[in-house]
Amino acid sequence: MKLALILAVLAALAGAASARSMHGTVTHVTDGDTVWLQPDDLSAPAVKLRLQGIDAPEICQPWGPQARAALEARVLRRHVQVDTRATDDYGRRVAKLHLATEDVGAWMVAQGHAWSYRYRRSAGPYAAEEQQARAARRGLFADARAVEPRLFRRQHGACMH
Repeated sequence: MKLALILAVLAALAGAASARSMHGTVTHVTDGDTVWLQPDDLSAPAVKLRLQGIDAPEICQPWGPQARAALEARVLRRHVQVDTRATDDYGRRVAKLHLATEDVGAWMVAQGHAWSYRYRRSAGPYAAEEQQARAARRGLFADARAVEPRLFRRQHGACMH
């Protein structure tokens, strides 16, 4: 029992130690879940970020351009706070993005511009926002045939940005 508690504490500390918070300005929006951030420390290079917890349509699939436009309208040239925890397979930092007190990922899903990112049997962190957007037929959820990006990529491959 003590060993399990010690391991749990060590895991929590490791997660906290790997988390990194920074502030900066969004300089570019690649698609509905990827942005470039120029940290406030202007001597630091711009950072490519993947929004944690969401999966937006690929830019070449239906609703992809609208998702990018929505994210651009919300955060481009705006000052944001970012909490990063990991790096994805494409070298992007995976991050929660906050505009003032708003969780931008939650906003994207609630407005119907992205799915809550599913992992194994989990409905993802924004399942409630997705359910509400579906019920209201908001954004991409107005199309009953909308295809989740992971399935789109499996069928067609990734789009070139």
